[in-house]
Amino acid sequence: MIIDTHIHLDDKSYVDDLDDVIERAQTQEVKGALIPGADPKDLPRAVEICEKYDNIFFAVGVHPYHATDLDIEYLKSFASHPKCIAVGECGLDYYRLPEGEEAKIAEKQMQKEVFIAQIELAIELDKPLIIHIRDASFDSKTILIENDAKKVGGVLHCYNASDILLELDSHGFYFGIGGVLTFKNAKKLVEVLPKIPLEKILLETDGPYLTPHPHRGKRNEPAYTKLVLSKISELLNINEDRLELMINKNTNSLFKEFS
Repeated sequence: MIIDTHIHLDDKSYVDDLDDVIERAQTQEVKGALIPGADPKDLPRAVEICEKYDNIFFAVGVHPYHATDLDIEYLKSFASHPKCIAVGECGLDYYRLPEGEEAKIAEKQMQKEVFIAQIELAIELDKPLIIHIRDASFDSKTILIENDAKKVGGVLHCYNASDILLELDSHGFYFGIGGVLTFKNAKKLVEVLPKIPLEKILLETDGPYLTPHPHRGKRNEPAYTKLVLSKISELLNINEDRLELMINKNTNSLFKEFS
């Protein structure tokens, strides 16, 4: 059984053919999925999907791009749902900072405060974290360690191949590997992959984004998780069936609801 641990099924690109998307996933042995909370306004749709389909769960959270929309009480109102199993995706993203030094500093500080608030929420709810990190590895690692995120652990979504973040293995964090691994320019991730403990690898797509080869340029979907599994199997020279069993065990260890 393959689980897509990060797929935005609440995105509008899936509205017209979600049944078909789920059916295609099942034909590729993708039997479960986790919808991360990125934009708070999409949470009602995530709940609707999870109530319709078995073995699909969701998380509550605010992506750094929507950090100004954080409302902890609003997130808590969804967190009590039996299919809410995580907090995130939350984290830091310094890729698109505003112009001017003061504006950059203010944006970073705001993101950090929102990130910490969601770590505290995860600890309060006793739910693992889904972490988004882009061009902010050092600050992200520091915040996770200093704010006791190891109490709940979580997954570094779309792991960006930073050696700095490998240390978080010992703090209860897993590493989400997606379609980027199949890209021709993914040299750093290919180099770092063998350094990740096998018992800490999870699979994801981040659909509708980051579609793996040979489907780049098209909408990503859970069925393509199988392509990521095959690429990891090739690079690590591990039998695909054996690898699938190992990663499934990892998924169940972090997100017990899938077991």
